[in-house]
Amino acid sequence: VFQYASSTQPKWRVYVWGVAEHGALGVNLQLKKSREPISYLQKPVRTHFAEQHKIVDIACGYGFTALAADTRENAKVFGFGINTDSQIGYHAPRKNHPLQLILTPAPIELPLADIPNTRVINVAAGRAHLLVLTDKEGVFTLGNNAYGQCGRQIVEEEKYSGSPIIYNIPHLNGTKIKSIECGQDHSLFVNENGEVYACGCGADGQTGLGHFISEWQPCRVLGDIEGENIVKVSSTADCVLAINDKGEVFGWGNSEYSQLLHEEIQQINTARYLKKCQGLGKIIDVAAGGSFCIAVNDNGDVFVWGYGILGKGPIVNHAKEPTQIPTTLFGRNEFQPDLQIIAVSAGIGHFAAVSNNGDLYMWGHNRRGCLGLGNVKDQFFPLKVKVI
Repeated sequence: VFQYASSTQPKWRVYVWGVAEHGALGVNLQLKKSREPISYLQKPVRTHFAEQHKIVDIACGYGFTALAADTRENAKVFGFGINTDSQIGYHAPRKNHPLQLILTPAPIELPLADIPNTRVINVAAGRAHLLVLTDKEGVFTLGNNAYGQCGRQIVEEEKYSGSPIIYNIPHLNGTKIKSIECGQDHSLFVNENGEVYACGCGADGQTGLGHFISEWQPCRVLGDIEGENIVKVSSTADCVLAINDKGEVFGWGNSEYSQLLHEEIQQINTARYLKKCQGLGKIIDVAAGGSFCIAVNDNGDVFVWGYGILGKGPIVNHAKEPTQIPTTLFGRNEFQPDLQIIAVSAGIGHFAAVSNNGDLYMWGHNRRGCLGLGNVKDQFFPLKVKVI
């Protein structure tokens, strides 16, 4: 009896789409020299890199991508795309000639104390910085630290291009870090006690530390979340949403488009309970986009508010109060009465939602095909993405 070598079908598949010309998709798009290079992909394309690695998390920054792999080897995180600030590590094929553009996945070697037994469980990306969460050795940060977003002291006129610095935050207040999140130029950490810590740019109050200045040392966010068990934080630009274990919503940061409070206050520098989310049921997931917010409750109902393409048609572009997107737009009907949305996400100008049967819906501004719908037209209602 002979056992022939065969590749097993991977449990997880990774698909990429959107802007491709800076290598942020990690796929070779110019197979023949006679062809023009493809600048963006309008539809999801399966990446072969994930066939050889068990990918556990993905983070997309401004023109770069990071993948976390479950492995006992030294390389547990891979990055590709723009690397002008060493946000995906130091890579130099020749001495003193660091790469500022990486077109295929390259390993980011973390200074781990116990390489075989430490796992990377999450990655988070900002405009030009990266956070890597491990199960045993805390958080590693790399990239631009101009505002202290990497959790280390700000160095005036520091040169980030070709920088080998990878900083380690082992714990916060003696407690293990449970989850991480990046805004544009700030970072958020949640520890096992459900406490939130923040560092980085605070010009719009997005650090929630009671002031509007940059803070390099991760400090605890207080205000209305003090004593609460926070289970999720979300930030894409300079507005932050958080939910506790009871499904209540809190927020801080930029509120120019009524993302947070009823009052006409545009910047909020301390965590506030969002009364506008009362009566929406128990919230299980939230996402803060560039100028809008989205939340989903335990019944699978989706609510949006703020300014932009909200998913309620071409006429509705501003809502001060959370407004529900009809469930039929996500496929709930008499034939699928149990269909629910279970997770939501938001970019600078677009939304995404995932249902309990694994379907992905996207809507919003469709810059360079970032919605994956096969075109570059703006999408005013949720539309299912074809993933094959």
